[in-house]
Amino acid sequence: MSLGKRSRCTRLLSMPCCTAGGILSCGLTHMTVTPLDLVKCNMQIDPAKYKSISSGFGVLLKEQGARGFFRGWVPTLLGYSAQGACKFGFYEFFKKYYTDLAGPENAAKYKTLIYLAGSASAEVIADIALCPFEAVKVRVQTQPGFARGLSDGLPKFVKAEGALGLYKGIVPLWGRQIPYTMMKFASFETIVEMIYKYSIPVPKDQCSKNLQLGVSFAGGYVAGVFCAIVSHPADNLVSFLNNAKGATVGDAVKKLGVWGLFTRGLPLRIVMIGTLTGAQWGIYDAFKVFVGLPTTGGAAPAAAPAKV
Repeated sequence: MSLGKRSRCTRLLSMPCCTAGGILSCGLTHMTVTPLDLVKCNMQIDPAKYKSISSGFGVLLKEQGARGFFRGWVPTLLGYSAQGACKFGFYEFFKKYYTDLAGPENAAKYKTLIYLAGSASAEVIADIALCPFEAVKVRVQTQPGFARGLSDGLPKFVKAEGALGLYKGIVPLWGRQIPYTMMKFASFETIVEMIYKYSIPVPKDQCSKNLQLGVSFAGGYVAGVFCAIVSHPADNLVSFLNNAKGATVGDAVKKLGVWGLFTRGLPLRIVMIGTLTGAQWGIYDAFKVFVGLPTTGGAAPAAAPAKV
């Protein structure tokens, strides 16, 4: 196969493969950290009862048993698998689209803006897929008597608040996820590029695949810390709105306070999101390597070829 044909095949396979990689990386990682997410949500909703990470686990163990740690794992797995498919698949699509739109010179000059625009565009779509699952997940996790999981929780939620109630948290979800994803992709691409430029003495294409995947995990973890900080106020809003019927953003701000919006549950979320984001990039790039695609980052966006 000629180089040109191989390049075209790679481009054709890129988006579906990245979509599949997104399903694996987001669905599996979010499901794995369900116990941390469960404690975090309850700390946000009832800080008097769930005073710290350790005491939160103790309360859950005492009241719900060990099985309670994975309450809500099904909507977590399905919701974040759908979100991951859209997030990573459409990011690759929009990154190429904006790169081609900008042209070769501007694509290299404004690559960070391309990362930001591509990730924001992808996340708008991804959250539409995630929102119904997130609404049921929060209700199941913070109200133990509400439902056992998605199969009985979804009909109960719709009966109580209507189908549109599943999307009452969409604006706070966008407020949480769009800054998170913009930081996740733009900072990751920048951090990885800096690692290859300043810390590794050989070009990326001369590094072993294992080293490249290690760079992906490290860059993902650091990016995840930034992600947790910028998206945390909206995360508190999402938990509050999906926990209480008829709750509004104003109610949340009044009850939590501005300081509470920024700090309640933040240390746990930094640990959770840092680990989660590092693992997501590691799994995602491992899948890309498995199907014959290069790992993410380490170079400027591929510019559109100049027309003759």
